Amino acid sequence: VGCDRSKNLVDICGEKHFEAFVCDALSVPMRSSSCDACISIAVIHHFSTVERRLATIRELARLLRPGGTALIYVWAMEQEYKNQKSKYLKEKNGSKAKEKEINTGTAQRPLTDQVAGSSSQDSGCSDHLINDLKDEGCDARPVGADSRLPVHTNRTSFQSQDLLVPWHLKGGTKKKEENVDTVLVPAGSKESQELSPVFHRYYHVFCEGELEAACRSLSCVRVQKSYYDQGNWCVVLEKL
Repeated sequence: VGCDRSKNLVDICGEKHFEAFVCDALSVPMRSSSCDACISIAVIHHFSTVERRLATIRELARLLRPGGTALIYVWAMEQEYKNQKSKYLKEKNGSKAKEKEINTGTAQRPLTDQVAGSSSQDSGCSDHLINDLKDEGCDARPVGADSRLPVHTNRTSFQSQDLLVPWHLKGGTKKKEENVDTVLVPAGSKESQELSPVFHRYYHVFCEGELEAACRSLSCVRVQKSYYDQGNWCVVLEKL
């Protein structure tokens, strides 16, 4: 059973006769302890606070039966790891683009993950987690509310943990085999050269040890494995 925030993507699953429904990863309408396994691929890095990222992992754990496992993938800050460039960097065509920053009215340095009205439990957990990440060498310092997010240049190394990635809305050039009216394609790709408009998607790219530290902060799960895979940090966890 699959779920997604996007109704259009869920509709595609229905057309292919897969079971899927629209929901929020922070609140999945399924019974607790009802799943043998869960996967979360390229989801958690779209949440802008420590509390929400942690709550998403906690929600995955809630769905798992005791002994069940979950696999989590998030985008890595380190796109070059152990002297190897990720597929994301290798796929860049032409000369190396220069990283540019555009004034978008939202943040220049990594956001701290403080949420107005969050519970004292979440805040305490957040502070504890931020301190753990500092020990791991992660920059998670607070910034002012008026700071701005950089806009990422596609197929280049990340210059900030919190950023906007430009995506082009594909419209008017739909191929016959496509079943949807709009498709997002990354800026810099061949398809994007003749497409518009551009949308900016928020990402928090994870530094080494950050995802694992978040998982280890939850007493209901045990980290079985933590590894790097083609520009992603990945964790396999077990429900206790």
